[in-house]
Amino acid sequence: MADIDCVVLGAGVVGLAVARELALSGREVLVVEAAEAIGTGTSSRNSEVIHAGIYYAPGSLKAQLCVSGKEMLYAYCAERGIPHKRLGKLIVAATPEQSAKLQHIAEQASLNGVNDLYRISGAEARELEPALVCDAALVSPSTGIVDSHALMLALQGDAENQGAQCVFHTEFSAGRILDSGEFHLEFKGDEPMELTANCVINSTGLSAPMTARKLRGQPEGLIPTAYFCKGNYFTLAGRSPFGRLIYPMPNDAGLGVHLTLDMGGQAKFGPDTEWVDHEDYTLDARRADTFYEAVRSYWPALPDGALNPGYTGIRPKIVGPGSPAADFIIAGPSSHGIPQLVNLFGLESPALTACLAIAQKVKASLQSPA
Repeated sequence: MADIDCVVLGAGVVGLAVARELALSGREVLVVEAAEAIGTGTSSRNSEVIHAGIYYAPGSLKAQLCVSGKEMLYAYCAERGIPHKRLGKLIVAATPEQSAKLQHIAEQASLNGVNDLYRISGAEARELEPALVCDAALVSPSTGIVDSHALMLALQGDAENQGAQCVFHTEFSAGRILDSGEFHLEFKGDEPMELTANCVINSTGLSAPMTARKLRGQPEGLIPTAYFCKGNYFTLAGRSPFGRLIYPMPNDAGLGVHLTLDMGGQAKFGPDTEWVDHEDYTLDARRADTFYEAVRSYWPALPDGALNPGYTGIRPKIVGPGSPAADFIIAGPSSHGIPQLVNLFGLESPALTACLAIAQKVKASLQSPA
């Protein structure tokens, strides 16, 4: 008999959402986190945006889970009193050439089930946001922001109220799949431990591929390579002239240097794209030079010296520079043949928006036959 039913590796927003979902279904859950607290990695180093589901390939997990997860997240935040705002955003085209591409974005959004976008002219955009300069824009009314830490605290609280436990300063170091189908897991930390579990969810974000390789007995060819794509953020000195989120046209690596707002109305810009080979959260203040150029494409009046170094985050990518963005990989028994094991790979944006929907998908994958 296993020591515990389910072990969730990683206490980021997705790991906590999964722990909550499993605990609510009556399963015994232990969340194991290497850091000192919940959500210290990608989950707390992002734009805190509730995405509408616009940009992702139709039929992809990103599209499906973002669109369904968005509505679930808004409802959950309202129910739990989690700070959030449905601010809306403008996707701005700086030139007529970019404006011609807005239709493609709108059509793709519609295929994903996002049917509330509408196009406005540059003059209409300036009526909404007087500081904005653009040729045309798409308005996304269902885009918003959320206090990510408050969200994670609520998810943790729900899980613990259903009997789940969280342990910190505990790093998964090795494991193997036993003949019985149980998992033997080893951990190092303040109190090294070994235990057996019936079920393992690998939700370790940036280190998910490395974590999967530590659990012996899996098909090696199904574990992707991890790539780290760093994003830097700068904050605006003084009051924001914008009341909505402002996004430039997307690029190959992401959604460009966009303007978002926090719950207090503070404006921040980012993320940019910086490929790195390890987890490094330092911010080079000199990168502000490229931020001024990018932001002034839609806000020419940005004053010199108005950008202050903010913070950095790292996207847990599973494809490298120059490759098309990869979809989420929710690798359950149907993909690798191992009952009660799920690996979560490449859970970059919009995983925060989709966290509740991802959790439901994980639970369903465990219930499916191998």
